[in-house]
Amino acid sequence: MPWLQLILECPEEDAELLSELLSAQGASAVTFLDSADQPLFEPPVGTTPLWHQTRVIGLFSAEANLQAVITNIEQTVAPNPPPPARIEQLEDRDWTREWLNRFKPMQFGQNLWIIPTGYTPPEPAATNILLDPGLAFGTGTHPTTRLCLEWLDAHGSSDLNVIDYGCGSGILAIAAARLGAKQVLGVDNDPQALTATRDNAEQNGMLGQIKVFLPDELPAGQCDLLLANILAQPLISLAPHFAERVKTGGQIVLSGILPEQADAVRHAYLQWFDMEPVVEHDGWVRLTGKRLQEQP
Repeated sequence: MPWLQLILECPEEDAELLSELLSAQGASAVTFLDSADQPLFEPPVGTTPLWHQTRVIGLFSAEANLQAVITNIEQTVAPNPPPPARIEQLEDRDWTREWLNRFKPMQFGQNLWIIPTGYTPPEPAATNILLDPGLAFGTGTHPTTRLCLEWLDAHGSSDLNVIDYGCGSGILAIAAARLGAKQVLGVDNDPQALTATRDNAEQNGMLGQIKVFLPDELPAGQCDLLLANILAQPLISLAPHFAERVKTGGQIVLSGILPEQADAVRHAYLQWFDMEPVVEHDGWVRLTGKRLQEQP
């Protein structure tokens, strides 16, 4: 059965209202897309940012009267101007197959793979993580996540105590656990991220090695390796806290940083860490460092 799409162009402040109106009038699904080629980088956990110009798309059955839907929207937003609208026919497809064709197994470094649902691991003997790309922060598709996964693949985490700060989907925590970490503590200020990390850890058989916490509930103690794929300003603010958390000789891996932010983040950590050269990939950078011995 073919489907119809009703596509509305609007500023971001109108997107939620239009989404509600489409859903109330029978849309099977509503999605948001960029309408002006505006980059929207991977957001802080717990947020749902939109583009300044947003395309709101409602999916309807072929029998739906979309002209009536448009008229209702025009009446609801009046006296404000109605959003530009157009109707497109969408061919019926095997959407499961479409999804599988888009998201395929991804390799990071030499031996680390992310395997979406429905795929057999290309290298069964490799370190394979079962995880579906989605909205959760950190699913392997973003350069910041890739930078962290490639570091883990190259350096490993065997017998280490690890903290994944800003764990999102849990991808870094799971990778560290699969690479031999003794214990991984996942930390996030979004309870939904903690649920996602716990669920993904269970799917990968790592629930016994991974525990999740809100920041204020993280147990005291130091780790051998701290991973933080968040954003530059929080990384700068958290530098003293991270320094307390990493034992002497331990490693820190930071990402979510734009090239022009790298110097500021690096400077924030030099007091406590011997920082290594910046590594850049696709417009993002990774910073790593080794915890210095505390001065008496």
